[in-house]
Amino acid sequence: MPELPAPHIRVARPEDDGELALLDRLTWSPLHAVMPEPQPPYPPFFNERHAPEDCLVAELDGRLAGYVHLGFPTPLDSNRHVRQIQGLAVAEEARGRGAGRALVRAAVDEARRRGARRITLRVLGHNTVARALYEAEGFVVEGILPEEFLLDGTYVDDVFMGRFL
Repeated sequence: MPELPAPHIRVARPEDDGELALLDRLTWSPLHAVMPEPQPPYPPFFNERHAPEDCLVAELDGRLAGYVHLGFPTPLDSNRHVRQIQGLAVAEEARGRGAGRALVRAAVDEARRRGARRITLRVLGHNTVARALYEAEGFVVEGILPEEFLLDGTYVDDVFMGRFL
């Protein structure tokens, strides 16, 4: 069986907004989302909290296949040495092709390049696939907020994970 090409990772561009917004809606799931399912009118993907330069995208076969947002966990100057993964999504048809792993690795590299000492994230306790990926990439559980969210009638833990760079 021929080896599939690795995803190409690049910084998002403003013109990716529409395609990324659509990807975000198509990948919405109570498995990883704490916000309600998006409804029209849909907001733009990029906003004051997430600019294109803070988003890395994966391309497979010349199409956007996923993204990761990299931001600051707080607006405090005393916390500027930490970056946080604030969203990760991979298109259904691209799953299992290494896009998620490539995006996590790229986020770690970009955080390091930007001078961060640590990178953190939050993941829902029942999202075992994402948690396994993060653990495989060196993230460890640093805390759990039990039953922090009520999603689709079920209480779900909020898991904090992080790693030093």
